[in-house]
Amino acid sequence: METNELYLMTAFSCMTCDGEIAAEELELVKQYANSSTLLKGLDVEGKLNEYVAKINDQGQSFLAGYINTIANTQLGEEEELNLARIAIKMIEADNKIEYSEISFFKRIRSKLKVSDEKLLGIFKDETLFEKFPEVEPEDFLLPDIIVDEMEWNVSFQNIELKK
Repeated sequence: METNELYLMTAFSCMTCDGEIAAEELELVKQYANSSTLLKGLDVEGKLNEYVAKINDQGQSFLAGYINTIANTQLGEEEELNLARIAIKMIEADNKIEYSEISFFKRIRSKLKVSDEKLLGIFKDETLFEKFPEVEPEDFLLPDIIVDEMEWNVSFQNIELKK
């Protein structure tokens, strides 16, 4: 899988890990597509529609497959930082942070080799979490109780792209 597609799959997986796609999350993906080189060369709308069909069919297996893809992809430090940046921005895009999103980020983090210090650096440099003074960036880096289990208490059967 190309890095740009992995970035898009990261955004999509973080959008859907809480069981729905918020309009703000979709808007952020459109901003990435229009003003960033991270998704360059991708048919973003086509891929999103493909991912929607897959997650509605596969449910949490889709998200588990995404985590496995990260584990099996050779990424450089900057690519890992980009992936983490996209994930966090997507998690906070809908103006709420749920535990399922923090837990999902921890699963992503467990597959990255980049140091916690570097991740904390991007969290602070990018003013991520600025809207959430009650959230400590370190909370996203602490080990979860069970990182290997892929259990969600949400349904993935009715995910849709809101236009």
